[in-house]
Amino acid sequence: MAIGISFLVFFLWSVFFAPPPPAPVSEQPTSSSPRSPASPAEATVSGPEQVGADVMPAAGDAVTAARQARNIVVDTPLFRMTLSERGGSVVSMVLKEYLESMESNGDFKELVEDNLQGGTALLRIEGATTIVDEGLLFDAGETPDRIVLTGSQQDVRLVHDAGNGVRIARTFRFYPDSYLVDMAVEVQNNSPHQFVGDVALVLRHPDDALKTQFGFQGPSGLVNNKREQVKLKKIDEQAPLEGRIRWVSIETLYFMESVLQKDDVDARMVVQHRDKIVENSYVFPTVVFAPGTSERFSTSLFMGPKSLKVLRSVGNDLDRVIHFGWVDFIAKPCLWFMNFIYKFIPNYGIAIIILTIITRLLFWPLAQKSYKSMNEMRKLQPLMQEIREKYKDDRARMNQETMALYRTYKINPLGGCLPMVIQLPVFFALYRMLYQAIELRHAPFFGWISDLSAPDRLFNFGFSIPFMQEPSGIPVLTLIMGASMFFQMKMSPAPGDPLQAKMMMLMPIVFTFIFINFPSGLVLYWLVSNLVSMAQQYYTLKKLA
Repeated sequence: MAIGISFLVFFLWSVFFAPPPPAPVSEQPTSSSPRSPASPAEATVSGPEQVGADVMPAAGDAVTAARQARNIVVDTPLFRMTLSERGGSVVSMVLKEYLESMESNGDFKELVEDNLQGGTALLRIEGATTIVDEGLLFDAGETPDRIVLTGSQQDVRLVHDAGNGVRIARTFRFYPDSYLVDMAVEVQNNSPHQFVGDVALVLRHPDDALKTQFGFQGPSGLVNNKREQVKLKKIDEQAPLEGRIRWVSIETLYFMESVLQKDDVDARMVVQHRDKIVENSYVFPTVVFAPGTSERFSTSLFMGPKSLKVLRSVGNDLDRVIHFGWVDFIAKPCLWFMNFIYKFIPNYGIAIIILTIITRLLFWPLAQKSYKSMNEMRKLQPLMQEIREKYKDDRARMNQETMALYRTYKINPLGGCLPMVIQLPVFFALYRMLYQAIELRHAPFFGWISDLSAPDRLFNFGFSIPFMQEPSGIPVLTLIMGASMFFQMKMSPAPGDPLQAKMMMLMPIVFTFIFINFPSGLVLYWLVSNLVSMAQQYYTLKKLA
């Protein structure tokens, strides 16, 4: 009952109080021509100004501002990234191993949202008076518009000469077998004056694509060996985090973008929410750029899947971005074991079934004790009913006589509940793991279940149904799961309290209603768990009869 009521509370909250779902955005085409960044007319570029002591030089000049920015496409076996000379930013990142959606006709997953003007992975240098930001126009020199990376690493260098003695360069180093892109920023001050600046690399994401009812999406970071997450509604209250920062990121449910720092330096993580854009910045310590000096700032950029295997290959503790809450120590071994099964049986639906059965077998002794206690309680039902009839007007005496009955027959009324309570952490671990695992994204099972990360729907009605997530259809697997709960309830001894008995019989309906929008992989786990429990309960009761 407690589990059911908890689910009901979460569901009602998601219906009446959760933020509205994001507005649909148009799908990103997969043609070789990348999206265009903001035009020079749309970007604000500061003109030249007098450079004095401790004053940040202005970004850009009239000559470079008039030039049209080029896009540089870097095509690797894993992804296709598009860099813009406007800001030296990433304006497109297409992952070749993941689809945009099951209905996208083979379009690959685009990580940079269509409505994100200026792109992401921006360079900003904040000084005393001006800001170097996405308006800065770089020059890629003789770099071709398209680079196909196969056997060796490749550098793309973008340079901006401010015309006042300051030269800024961004270098991106790509590898053919990794999502990791090394980044370097070089600032040369050839002017006769010094200036002070904070160099920052900024990740950006539209806020409407980060609103979710389940799980976490938003800015996060590993600061002083502690994983930090900032919820959207808390961004305006979040002060900068300082110390040893291994990475900062912006997470979605299955993907992420991150700036990594392998060097042991102190830095700041600064989150902002402005103009409907969420930003998470890795800010280097403040630097005094003396005349005739050059400073270099090195980081790496990761834009890819939240896969433990991939993140561990990247290193830098980036795999710690995947966290399943207080049951993480249980969920991660379950995820590993599910992937282990998949190596031999390449169907995640079957892997979930085997994982569920093995989990239930591990708890077989505890479940046996629970069913034995339930059987003993069943035998006492006639005596308990007599006590209720005899003392129906005296609640205190009724409870007193009931406890005396338990002592006489040496029965623990909690004996059927405690084994189930012990199993709850495993249930919640599997729930969190199956809901967040990218392995289940677009993973087929059989028949109409073509995506274990989406609700199961047989047919598509073509119209909306209240409380049912699109697309609407017949939730066959969910209905079967509800039926299994109903028969499981019928096999269990009825509670003595008639009101409680009616509430118990409503539980299958409540669970079916709640699970109707859950991923089919999670529904499959719950169904198999119910079937194994029913089989064990039948075996135990028949053996004790």
